[in-house]
Amino acid sequence: MKNEVPETVGHCIALLGREFAESDLFFGHGTDHPDAEAQWLVCSVLTQQTVEEITAQTPVSPQQWQAMAALAQRRIAEKIPLAYLLREAWFYGHCFYVDERVLVPRSPIAELIDNGFEPLLDHKPATILDLCCGGGCIGIACALAFPGSQVILADLSADALAVARINIERFGLADRVQTRQSDLFDDISGQFDLVVSNPPYVPAAEYRELPAEYRHEPEMGLVSDQEGLAIPSRILAQADVHLAEDGLLVLETGYTWPALDAAFPNLPFLWLDFEHGGEGVCALTREQLVSGKR
Repeated sequence: MKNEVPETVGHCIALLGREFAESDLFFGHGTDHPDAEAQWLVCSVLTQQTVEEITAQTPVSPQQWQAMAALAQRRIAEKIPLAYLLREAWFYGHCFYVDERVLVPRSPIAELIDNGFEPLLDHKPATILDLCCGGGCIGIACALAFPGSQVILADLSADALAVARINIERFGLADRVQTRQSDLFDDISGQFDLVVSNPPYVPAAEYRELPAEYRHEPEMGLVSDQEGLAIPSRILAQADVHLAEDGLLVLETGYTWPALDAAFPNLPFLWLDFEHGGEGVCALTREQLVSGKR
């Protein structure tokens, strides 16, 4: 870092923003711009040090600046996503705990949750399954959006479920949200009004070409065999059995969506548009999934 010692929040953000912009960094794990990343870093450090009111003119001590600069130096030198350095990520307007055991949440499904899944659902779901839950952000956000619901967070990774339990405790949801270790639906029983899933869907060859920041995320949370289609295909083949009669599947497959669409010509995929960006999220009812098997 430069020898300049800023004295206010605004000065810190400007200095770190320039440093990030001049470095070979990828922004896509919580922010999409160096200035936004700088603001997140500065405000997080101050918040963790119990600074309650933060404006551009809020004074910053030399010790606080040293903490910020040390994090920024690691961000630049090691290409570690800032979410891992801060042990936090924002999703659905809430701050979740994250570390290298789970992906950094960035799903456009947050927009659907914010809209109550309308008009896809015409009723509030009482039972929800977050399949391939990682740190549990999607399922916990659903629990917050639907206060009367019961939610299961399911994942094959025991490490991911450990992080999910931290977030369940953080939001005080132990009475309504449970974890389940399962290889997709293998150890899941019962039927659900809503199944949401952001599973691994990145082809192995494309994973190797991703920016360095992705190397810090668990590979098993990103990569799927068969050019990215293996895991989404298994979900589509099994989901109807685990959906209530008027249940809904919401499945994210990112930029592999055209290949998945072509692989299942009998399924009437509804590929959703998002006001705040994102692609490759489809919705299918139980009836549509059953009909697609005929």
